[in-house]
Amino acid sequence: MIEAHKRIIYKVCYMYANDQDDLNDLFQETVLNLWKSFTRYRGDSTYNTWVYRIAMNTCITFLRRSSTRPQTIPMTTDVARLAAEEEDVAGQLRELYRLINQLGKLERALILLWLEERSYQEMADILGISKANVAVKLNRTKEKLKKMSNS
Repeated sequence: MIEAHKRIIYKVCYMYANDQDDLNDLFQETVLNLWKSFTRYRGDSTYNTWVYRIAMNTCITFLRRSSTRPQTIPMTTDVARLAAEEEDVAGQLRELYRLINQLGKLERALILLWLEERSYQEMADILGISKANVAVKLNRTKEKLKKMSNS
C-alpha cells in the first residue's frame, strides 16, 4: 500500500518541507504514522483519502513543532534537475513553490489537492470541511496566489 501511494506521500511532504532533510524526515514520519494507524483504518474513505489525511496531519504537526526554526525556501535536487532540462518551466515551478510556501497551512493543502486534480468532495473528506467551504476557500486561495504573483 505504501508503494502504491508513494507519490501522494512525497507530494504532500514536499509542500511542507523546507529542505531535502525535512522532506526525508516527513516522508519517513508519514510512513511510520500510516503503519501505526493501519489497524484503525475503518474503510469509511478510500485509501487515497486516508493516506492524504495522515500525510497532511503529519506535516502540519511537524510545522507546529518546528515553528521556532527560521523559515527557509526549499532548494531540492528535483528543482535543480528540472532547471537543467527546461529552464523556463523550472523557473515557473520555483516561483509557484515560493508563492505556495507563503500560504497558510489550509491554503497549501487546498492548492496541493487542486493541483492533484482531486474533486471538491475528496478535498472536503481529506480536510474535514464542507464541500461548499472547499469551493469558497479554494477560489480565495487562487485569487491570493494571482495577487501575489502580480506583486
